[in-house]
Amino acid sequence: MSDDDQPTPVRSDRPSTGRRISFWVGLGVLLAGLGLLAYVAWELWGTNIIAHKNQRALTHEVQKEWASEAGCSKFCPKGSIIALIRIPKFGKKYVIPVLEGATEDNLNKGAFAHYSNTAAAGEKGNFAVAGHRITHGEPLRHMPDLRPGNEVIVETRTDTYTYVLDTNPNDLIISFTGLWVLDAVPHNPSSNSPAVNPDPDSKKLITLTTCSELFHTDNRMIAFGHLVKDVKKTKLHPVDP
Repeated sequence: MSDDDQPTPVRSDRPSTGRRISFWVGLGVLLAGLGLLAYVAWELWGTNIIAHKNQRALTHEVQKEWASEAGCSKFCPKGSIIALIRIPKFGKKYVIPVLEGATEDNLNKGAFAHYSNTAAAGEKGNFAVAGHRITHGEPLRHMPDLRPGNEVIVETRTDTYTYVLDTNPNDLIISFTGLWVLDAVPHNPSSNSPAVNPDPDSKKLITLTTCSELFHTDNRMIAFGHLVKDVKKTKLHPVDP
């Protein structure tokens, strides 16, 4: 057979199987990366936008109820708005609703969540609440800025209670399993950590709990305080819309 009789090679424009696989794998990685970025953006910013709206709505809802002498006072069902918390250290506009029950749903609404097995606000025992430090409204984002002597004002339907912090939250980081902080009179089992309350005669306490770091951690940052003033309400505190 002469050279003229040899078949002419046909050039294919179709990509090889390996190239097609590489393309789809690369596309999948890109989409996964974009999805991860979108998720992070939602967690860091989206949840805060929704939670801040919830905070304002819940605050105005409970103030309207209290003005009509309605609303929950004691033995409230889970999810009920039981109080408003103000921390002057965090600014004049800082007001966060407190929902009954330390559930993820309550926390994700941007609220403080009250541990149901602890005392009610102003009562003998330990009024213990939790709040997110990052995402979902971040009510305790600036917890490390608190110091002994800072006030935590808890408003209920009938009273305004003023607590004063006794401990620096930066000095007490515990595992999430450290349930002793929720006791009526907490006793710190560690001799290397600060005492709960320098005044042993004070039996009306408050406990603030949040994550010890801005990102995921199983450790908790704790601050303790005690009641110094109980004022029967005559009018509601104004809240900016």
